[in-house]
Amino acid sequence: QLHASGGGLVQAGGSLKLSCAASRVTLQMFGVGWFRQVPGKEREFVAAINRMGSTVYADSAKGRFTVSRDNAKNTAYLQMNSLKPEDTAVYYCAAKRIIMTVAPGTGRRDYDNWGQGTQVTVSS
Repeated sequence: QLHASGGGLVQAGGSLKLSCAASRVTLQMFGVGWFRQVPGKEREFVAAINRMGSTVYADSAKGRFTVSRDNAKNTAYLQMNSLKPEDTAVYYCAAKRIIMTVAPGTGRRDYDNWGQGTQVTVSS
């Protein structure tokens, strides 16, 4: 139901924009989160946006990443600027149906729908 795309290989300092397209669900009814994972480590929170457009970011993402959503396109986005080699990971989008006023979730357990992941590699 969620398809993440937009990953790739980029040099340090570059940018990428990830997309999370939803199918068979109306994404505007869902909060959306972005997580990332490197081999051997836990999947970690990156950014999230709720139905009202309120956002929250991990400290590592603040000032560099922007999460957004386009309900008309049934898609959420993660714009990543000033990328660093330590941003290299598989990035996952996740969603959970929530009421309008629920704050953006920052934990893996806040979501019950997950996309397949897209690889982001940042070279030094």
